[in-house]
Amino acid sequence: MTGAAPTPGAGLRLATRRNGQRDGELMLVNAGASHWVAASAGLAHAPTLQAVLDDWASMAPALERFGAQLDAGGWSGAPGFDAAQCMAPLPRAYQWADASVYRNHARLIYQWRKEPIPPRYEQEPLVYQGGSDVLLGPQDDIVAVDEAHQIDLEAEVAVITTDVPMGSSAAQAADCIALVVLLNDVSLRGLIPGELAKGFGFYQSKPASSFAPLAVTPAALGAAWKDGMLDLPVRIEVNGQWFGAPHANAEAIFNFPQILAHLARTRSLAAGSIVGAGTISNADPAAGSACITEARVRQQLAGVPESGLVPYLRHGDRVRIEALESDGRTVFGAIDQRVSVRTPR
Repeated sequence: MTGAAPTPGAGLRLATRRNGQRDGELMLVNAGASHWVAASAGLAHAPTLQAVLDDWASMAPALERFGAQLDAGGWSGAPGFDAAQCMAPLPRAYQWADASVYRNHARLIYQWRKEPIPPRYEQEPLVYQGGSDVLLGPQDDIVAVDEAHQIDLEAEVAVITTDVPMGSSAAQAADCIALVVLLNDVSLRGLIPGELAKGFGFYQSKPASSFAPLAVTPAALGAAWKDGMLDLPVRIEVNGQWFGAPHANAEAIFNFPQILAHLARTRSLAAGSIVGAGTISNADPAAGSACITEARVRQQLAGVPESGLVPYLRHGDRVRIEALESDGRTVFGAIDQRVSVRTPR
């Protein structure tokens, strides 16, 4: 586990503005997510987030100093922040690896698959490697080929790393966490059983993931970063209706430093790796769910017939995912996207 929570108000809030380039323009965002300034205005060689991650030890403190200057000046003259302008904080990443650390989610999902929970599930993290070449922004559509693929949302928290050397301990890996992000790791549930039956894992059943606009340092999270995890609930809405608000630091069997140490056991992780903790899940039904399949399994256990189960996402449906501080301020900004079902070219 990590030590004491970082000091509130310190740290960085970063986003990437759409500018016609693949990797966008890195933005420094104020604490209220109301204004932004190009990071390159304070650090000429910081055009993109990946460029900063590649030299995090020197560039992050320089950006913090620039941010402190902006804070002192009240961000005078800075443009208003608009999430609609944003790409994913890292529009493409060297790696996207996802774990599954919430025991209640495992219990319900493996029940849905009609399979036992994997041996040693609570002894070492369960992880898979997803696609990192295309990562969606907060208001980009969830594009699907067919509603019959059973389009599901999955609200998750992830970290973006600096270089993580092979053999790092959990304590060492904790120092390699640069940023924390919020995402929707979309799944096509109708394709998962067939893919897993081949014994080689996910591919077509895991389309591009979507990210909230802000990537936030643990220091900027303050008390909301506790024991190597986000210590806040994450609210999910579907078509404007509350779907769930599970707490991200409840009932997890591993934290991010432990997940990173597991990944680095036999290989190093490059700066710009994104590592998730899996679909947030609490055993208390009052917390709702962070994915549709989990909600459906809960209903089945309660005796709800198939015709009454929560439907998977359909064309035109709207998904909103957001984490809020106790005073109502947004932490990462919101994922607010619609489903678009269309035949590929």
